[in-house]
Amino acid sequence: MASKRYAKVEEGICVACGTCELVCPKGAITVENGCCAQVNIDTCIGCGKCAKACPANCIDTVERAVNK
Repeated sequence: MASKRYAKVEEGICVACGTCELVCPKGAITVENGCCAQVNIDTCIGCGKCAKACPANCIDTVERAVNK
């Protein structure tokens, strides 16, 4: 069962430092082409470790859409 939350990166603020990639316990975040972190929402468990570690403060956890 997927988590109720997932990490979302504000792309215009991300500095692609890779900190989030290092702290993610599931390997759900990668820095693509040195320009911005990308989150695999299917792998992300919404723990918030990336958001807490981000020096640019550009990651937040958001609610997943509910499929009815």
